Amino acid sequence: MAAMGREWLADAVMYEIYPQSFADSDGDGVGDLRGVIGKLDHIASLGVDVIWFNPCFASPFVDAGYDVSDYLTIAPRYGTNDDLAELVARARERGIRVILDLVAGHTSIEHPWFQKELNAAGPDPDGDRYIWSEELPERTWTRDQPGTPAWVRSPGPRPGFYLKNFYDEQPALNFGWVTRPRAGGQVPLQDETDQPADLRIARPGDDSWRDAIDAPGPLRNRQALRDIIAHWLGLGVAGFRVDMAFSLVKDEELTQGYVETVALWRELREWLDVSYPDAVLIPEGAEPRTGGPLAFDADFFLVIHDAHASLFNNHYAGRLPFQAPREPFFDAEGRGSTRPFLDAWAAARDGHPDRPIILATADHDFDRLRCGPRTPEQLGAALTFLFTWGSIPCLYYGDEIGMRYLPGLPDVEGSICDPGYNRAGCRTPMQWDDSANAGFSTAAASQLYLPIDPDPDRPTVAAQQDDPSSTLALVRHLIALRRATPALGARASTEVLSEDYPLAYVRGGSHLVVVNPRREPATLAVEGTTPIWTSGVEPAPGGLRVAGFGHGVLAMPA
Repeated sequence: MAAMGREWLADAVMYEIYPQSFADSDGDGVGDLRGVIGKLDHIASLGVDVIWFNPCFASPFVDAGYDVSDYLTIAPRYGTNDDLAELVARARERGIRVILDLVAGHTSIEHPWFQKELNAAGPDPDGDRYIWSEELPERTWTRDQPGTPAWVRSPGPRPGFYLKNFYDEQPALNFGWVTRPRAGGQVPLQDETDQPADLRIARPGDDSWRDAIDAPGPLRNRQALRDIIAHWLGLGVAGFRVDMAFSLVKDEELTQGYVETVALWRELREWLDVSYPDAVLIPEGAEPRTGGPLAFDADFFLVIHDAHASLFNNHYAGRLPFQAPREPFFDAEGRGSTRPFLDAWAAARDGHPDRPIILATADHDFDRLRCGPRTPEQLGAALTFLFTWGSIPCLYYGDEIGMRYLPGLPDVEGSICDPGYNRAGCRTPMQWDDSANAGFSTAAASQLYLPIDPDPDRPTVAAQQDDPSSTLALVRHLIALRRATPALGARASTEVLSEDYPLAYVRGGSHLVVVNPRREPATLAVEGTTPIWTSGVEPAPGGLRVAGFGHGVLAMPA
């Protein structure tokens, strides 16, 4: 495997599509694959070359498709497997690959695997695919939906409880455990006083429900991952972004630092290298460093996590417990800092200096790039940074026209998963034109998946299509400039000259990028540069003057 990962990924620009909200071809108010097929020319016009879809598989949609009931079938509301195959083929004609979201750690309670075990009198003789305990374990796993128990009482004939990963309707798949209760007891990870009086607590030593990682159930699930991956690669997809990729082997966060889960993915990577050598695996988050070869082809700096949040998030979707209460660097008042991001970037590259890192404009789980008081004028600096920093950029649908995060929307398919955290505002329908429903759907407005932005001045593709001053034109220009200038891509070096306002860095030793996210002008003591593309960046005595919200790319002196 190349040091930069799959060679094509190192040079990629990605485009994330939340399929429910992109384009509705059949008028039912929900986006679908044929709608995407009809918009491939727009996607290609941006210059992106990878589409990443959020889950498209059959699902009851308790959690927007992240609760899968059939991994091998496209959800009927999106179309058919043949529709996906056609989309992949038509995208390939335009030089665009397609990757899917793989939910590896849990399923829906409606999955036949779960229904079989739920309706059994006891363990599956071939090995349980899920994690069951006849009594409520004292020792629980903590990676679960905030504010709710990690164990759920069985609603069927099987006695006891099952372990979930997120919502109650998302039972955790069984990939085994690495810990056992110690003699003399353990400190419980959930407060027993919060449990109803009729729940019995399993005592230390009663750990028959904990399978080893090589037990029959976990081995069945490892094979199932191969089967699922091979099925979709066989239909032409180029790889997978793996949801909760490091949630598989339980209790690793308390002991070994995800050694066994990474080893599981490394085993899959070795198989892919032989059977599907061009396929990529991308994790949700950064891959833990366990001392061996890396299993995934890139790290992903998630929007909700500190490295990304410290730059862009105004927290209009809310603030999660693990998020620091800080102002973002890309803030008009200039109260933020790049230090959290730069530290995280350096840590991810430590020992792996060529490691690709994906950095998105936004995604389906938090704020959009344009949220709260952030105006279209402010987007130029942010987009310039995102397409020139040296990451693999991922453009979230609608960010190419500056769609807004809409606060206060209703809970749709689990979008409000915490009282102070609303994801619906970043999942609203794509705004294509000024026709009914902004061109997203011919359905009645009341039947739409989520409401359209009600602002009469909402941005649309049609309005920006031929406007050279638009956000859409800016995005197209930045991607084209990146393509034409290897020094701006993911393979070239990055040297930070100023980490304050303005942020300035040299790419590939030859190109200076300057961005000033705040309202007040700034100066940079660099002379002899030649503008390549700038907005608000002018020569000044001793260097450059960068206007408020100014940004640009300049050639360094030879």
